[in-house]
Amino acid sequence: MILSERNTLFRLILIDKLLIGILRAGAMLAALVMLLILFFLVDESWPVLSKLSIVRFIDDASWHPLEGAYNLMPMLSGTVLTSVGALLLTIPLSLASALFIVFYAPIHLATLYKRLIELLSGIPSVVFGFWGLTTLVPLINQWNPPGASLLAAILVLTMMILPTVTLTAYTALAAVPEELLRNAAALGLSRWGMIKGVALPAAKTGIAAGIILAAARALGETMAVLMVAGNVVQYPETLFDPVRTLAANIALETAYAMGDHRAVLFVSGLLLMLLVMVLSGMAGLLEKQRHA
Repeated sequence: MILSERNTLFRLILIDKLLIGILRAGAMLAALVMLLILFFLVDESWPVLSKLSIVRFIDDASWHPLEGAYNLMPMLSGTVLTSVGALLLTIPLSLASALFIVFYAPIHLATLYKRLIELLSGIPSVVFGFWGLTTLVPLINQWNPPGASLLAAILVLTMMILPTVTLTAYTALAAVPEELLRNAAALGLSRWGMIKGVALPAAKTGIAAGIILAAARALGETMAVLMVAGNVVQYPETLFDPVRTLAANIALETAYAMGDHRAVLFVSGLLLMLLVMVLSGMAGLLEKQRHA
């Protein structure tokens, strides 16, 4: 009997060590892939970075790579404006959805609504872009031409990142200890009082991490934005002006770019990668704070 228990314990220890080894190998492989991608972007960008000043990407007259003008700022502004605009719409809608699921909806309705949000998160980006191009852009065009615009890109991006923030906020709110909510109810707080004073403060780190991850996806989104944004390299003056993002510019011009033009497109990709890495790092720090 004792020998059998020892053998079982020994097998469990071996399985545990094997699992740890597999997980470590997977983590190292993921980090290696990330470093290889970063190295590839730097290597492809180096022909331009080594001979052009970084200032050229900021103060050149415009984006005309065939004429040696490499101003990336209009496209960077388009990228940031579409992402920030989408986040400004997504955050209140997502928080409202998460609060509805956790605190207000009956169990069957909450389950159904959550499944619909999960289904929305699985829709390919090109489908969102196709819907925006055939439905949203004509509607905006009737309001204020040309239709393909910063506003259309913001609305499509909002639909795409809303599930990410909603599901992350739901997970964070559902993880709030039940004891905290019961104690708040015992003090006579209303449902909104519990949400405002207990649930949201306790879940704020997880919610913030979800927002940062959604921002990272918005910055790198390509196909859907390319289909509805109008793709004009300019600083938009209104929501109805066409814009071009960095990711859309890479998708549009990579097929025929050569020489310095091609290298500058890789500079764009490097810039996007660095932005996403910064946001992912911020999300990781927030997760560590939540578990600390």
